[in-house]
Amino acid sequence: MRFITEYRSRAEAERLAREIEAACGGRRMAFMEVCGTHTMSIARFGLRRLLPQSIELISGPGCPVCVTPTSYIDRAARIAALPGVIACTFGDMMRVPGSDGSLESARAGGCDVRPVYSTMDALSAARSNPKRQVVFMGVGFETTAPTVAASILAASEEGIENYSVLSAHKLVPPALGALLEGGAALDGLILPGHVSAVIGAAAYRPLLARHRIPGAIAGFEPTDILSAILALVRMASEQRPGLAICYGRAVSEEGNRRALAAMARTFEPCASEWRGLGEIPESGLAIREEFSAFDAAKRFPVELPPAREDPRCICGKILSGKARPMSCPLFGNACTPERPAGACMVSSEGSCAAEYRYGPA
Repeated sequence: MRFITEYRSRAEAERLAREIEAACGGRRMAFMEVCGTHTMSIARFGLRRLLPQSIELISGPGCPVCVTPTSYIDRAARIAALPGVIACTFGDMMRVPGSDGSLESARAGGCDVRPVYSTMDALSAARSNPKRQVVFMGVGFETTAPTVAASILAASEEGIENYSVLSAHKLVPPALGALLEGGAALDGLILPGHVSAVIGAAAYRPLLARHRIPGAIAGFEPTDILSAILALVRMASEQRPGLAICYGRAVSEEGNRRALAAMARTFEPCASEWRGLGEIPESGLAIREEFSAFDAAKRFPVELPPAREDPRCICGKILSGKARPMSCPLFGNACTPERPAGACMVSSEGSCAAEYRYGPA
């Protein structure tokens, strides 16, 4: 409890807020929190109310469930409906809408779709059901990709032939590059703590230098986030691009070398479609040819019609920082956590879910 209390100190949070106000001097600044967990923490702890009105926090494409395109959900549901298939997925993916329903509705219709807590649970299902094909829905950023890589390596070493992964893994730095190249008017980036623990601070330095914008890596407690905002305000005020590591207890310059090695052995960068951002070169992870036997997209080459989405849903604009959840005509009416119309309301890291639960402040 002492560890948590230290980073949730009200007195320390208020002190940091005063320093932020003094450092910004009334100048208007816009910072994007890239990570969905940051979005939820900012809403949960009411951090916007502590900040001066001149500072705007904008939610970005940092929820892996939210940025997964509808076409992936459609493919996953079609594969789940094949005879003899067990589809395994993280719980947040179950209710993300596809063109004609979700994985949850596929399960209700008779498909064997199983929520799992870890990738290794899916591999265990393959071991326990040798006469059936087990497909894991590989969705996530650099945080979860190493665990999926480990499952593929384990399946290869053990000779498990009934396990495969439908990969939709995505890489954060290329998406940030696409946002900045698209003209996003930002004064700084609050960078994700979990992803950074894997890829290391060094992964952001070329991007920040190229776009001459400051970044700060933050943890998920209130004083972590406020410390990162203070670092950004100081760098932005001095027009000094750079990188501050405000989560030193978990993030190093080089990252997790074992995790990076597992990813590099199993995956290779590829173009990937992001909800709201379109296709971004080198922003996804495809399974290498050496491990193609574990690539569900190749093992099950299903045909799909063009994906369809509710034209009233503005998840894409919300994920790219162009709109807030309250501006969506579906928010709180046709779209709630119990009846989500869009991915941003489904996930526990989604901007719409955070605003619905904690309010717009």
